[in-house]
Amino acid sequence: LLNEQPDKAIEVFLQIAEPDSDTLETQLALGNLFRRRGEVDRAIRLHQNLFTRPLLSAEQRSVALVELGEDYLRAGLLDRAEALFKELLAVEGHQAVALQQLIQIYQQEQDWDSAIAAAEELQSQGGASMSELIAQFLCELADRALIAGDRPRARELLEDALDRRRDCLRAHLQLGRIEMSEQRWQPASRHFEAVARADANFISEVVAPLTQALLELGEPRRARRLLLEFMDREQGCASLICLVEMVQLEQGRHDAIDLLAERLHERPSVRGVRRLLELSFPPGERGNESVDLVRDILDKLLARDASYRCSHCGFRPRTLHWQCPSCKRWGTIKPVHGLVGD
Repeated sequence: LLNEQPDKAIEVFLQIAEPDSDTLETQLALGNLFRRRGEVDRAIRLHQNLFTRPLLSAEQRSVALVELGEDYLRAGLLDRAEALFKELLAVEGHQAVALQQLIQIYQQEQDWDSAIAAAEELQSQGGASMSELIAQFLCELADRALIAGDRPRARELLEDALDRRRDCLRAHLQLGRIEMSEQRWQPASRHFEAVARADANFISEVVAPLTQALLELGEPRRARRLLLEFMDREQGCASLICLVEMVQLEQGRHDAIDLLAERLHERPSVRGVRRLLELSFPPGERGNESVDLVRDILDKLLARDASYRCSHCGFRPRTLHWQCPSCKRWGTIKPVHGLVGD
């Protein structure tokens, strides 16, 4: 019946006067199966019927309530799901599940204040640390404050995020950008360096502004030392290109070309070759058709491939997302490196 006539199978369960423990478990499992198959209406029908049975124990009713809430959540009926999980907060033994589901709902609604409150409550109950997630929610609020032009509030929220999670890349990155916009080079360099030291994958995101901040501070030696260090740690060529720019300014174009060519032999990179072409054949100078063709091909290669990748599901966006649009994980999207990547 389940495979060929699922609605008739549902009717069989609905006509049972009062389910015993075996039929209750089967009905719950059947509802879960429908939900996993995307047949949410059938899952809701089964679980609603269970929930209204008068002879269910309090625990059985709570279990049915959890399943019905998950049905509503899968169906996108967020208000109904939220109401059920809030009701479950008062039921002993179900608070953790209810809070976890409420956090999911608040994320979908982008109700970051409520998400923070629920995560803090879940953490206070002795569960796993929620500091990383709370820091992300605070960064979301900071982004909202920046859009509204409230920079002091954004700074306050980002500092709070760092208090919760000292190695929060997002908070350091955003604070670094704020400090750069205010020409506060010292704190800007501190935040950008914190990003680079916390995760080598993000060196490419911060190495250019970090170098600029250090040069503004009159610290070219420190900038050069960090660039050499980062070149050994990162898989891409962002640090190399920054060092090449410094060499060009201080020593001239030919030394910059020699350095870049030498390093590209050791670690090939499309972006590096593109920069070598610019240095060797500046756009303002008359080139030839072959050089222009190679330049166009390199540009197309760089434009074609995604710049980021989710380490959990493999989603490849062109811009940095802190929550993966595909799998909804936080902090799993990182810059792509290698031959075509940065």
